[in-house]
Amino acid sequence: MQSKATTVSQYLAELPADRRAAIAAVRKVILANLDPDYEEGMHFGMITYCVPHRVYPAGYHCNPAQALPFACLASQKNHMSLSLMSTYGDGDEAKWLRAAWTKAGKKLDMGKACIRFKKLDDVPLEVVGEAFRRVPARAWAAHYQSLMDPRTGRPRSSRRAKGGGGAAKAKAKGSKAASSAPRQQRRRK
Repeated sequence: MQSKATTVSQYLAELPADRRAAIAAVRKVILANLDPDYEEGMHFGMITYCVPHRVYPAGYHCNPAQALPFACLASQKNHMSLSLMSTYGDGDEAKWLRAAWTKAGKKLDMGKACIRFKKLDDVPLEVVGEAFRRVPARAWAAHYQSLMDPRTGRPRSSRRAKGGGGAAKAKAKGSKAASSAPRQQRRRK
């Protein structure tokens, strides 16, 4: 459920007491470990932590008028969530987080960047704090920038970054062979 709150305090006030307590506890750990170059605010109907334009002037590639997102904290319909873009944009950060969460003895329910939890006891707060300490705002901005294609200002796809696949190259050259290849075969390349 997406909130229409414009401030963090307004967002927290909307939540049921149990969720408010859990979100507030995770938020307290985040704020205690957050690089001062990040800014907390409300975006996308969630509490967000972004790299502001004063640190990364280019902003978010999807909407350069917005600051560069780093993390989000939210209460959803069936769970609460903490999204860490550093785990989506960096395989080493994702591996570290998964290992640290498991080592803390907690079950991790995670997609590419979104960690879902039902109650505060599901969250190893020390791991959350370390995840925020590990990625200062300027380091996140530099990593994000390294993912951008300098010609287009858009993210590079992993296929393009590695030079492209055979079908993709042939299609770009206008080859009829690439367009007549079975769809499944083209995907594998």
